[in-house]
Amino acid sequence: MGDNKDDEVIRAALATPVADKIRARLEAAGQRYFANDNIEAFLEDGELDKLQAEVAAQMSGVLQALVIDTEHDHNTQDTARRVAKMFIREVFSGRYEAAPPVTEFPNVSRLNELMIVGPITVRSACSHHLCPIMGQIWVGVMPNENSNLIGLSKYARLVQWIMSRPQIQEEAIEQLATLLQDKMQPDGLAIVMEADHFCMHWRGVKDMDSKMVNSVMRGSFLKDPNLRREFLALMSNRGG
Repeated sequence: MGDNKDDEVIRAALATPVADKIRARLEAAGQRYFANDNIEAFLEDGELDKLQAEVAAQMSGVLQALVIDTEHDHNTQDTARRVAKMFIREVFSGRYEAAPPVTEFPNVSRLNELMIVGPITVRSACSHHLCPIMGQIWVGVMPNENSNLIGLSKYARLVQWIMSRPQIQEEAIEQLATLLQDKMQPDGLAIVMEADHFCMHWRGVKDMDSKMVNSVMRGSFLKDPNLRREFLALMSNRGG
């Protein structure tokens, strides 16, 4: 009898009714909800606060499982709430917030020369260990007369929206490239990202010097080696 009561207490502590409702909506719509996906369209008004409370309750259980006396340890008494707020409202906010408003305007001047934006600071987290990823991104755009243009600050806003999710670096810049390609429709698009991964610095091999650099080239950047070399040379000269 006592075991049944204990089981009920455990089930109640592990309950996530709001998360379950959101998950059910996603699955009913056949919508993927990987770590680096945005699910804002499936949240109803007021649910984000409730979801944050559920994450805090679950995080409290993690601290208990780590044998930390959160009841008497003044340093960790409010840690579960802080971590839940950090995940939902800050470092993973790109999963739960709508895309930032970005106004595209026509290429009235018929610009058709290489444009480079960067370095843009990147802050993300590795979806394998939830350790920080810190780095920089450069974006190269080759517009045509029919392309849409966006304001300089909007590149940074879109980068932040994509990166504020648990990410794998290779997938993150593919997501960003697809987003910019859809909005701007340029002849060519190039993105280079260089980042430090704290899953290597902080744990595992604990190598403090390793960085990861990868790129995405689309359209004319993929077809024209001279344009690709020009972008990479100008990017390297600007540094960070």
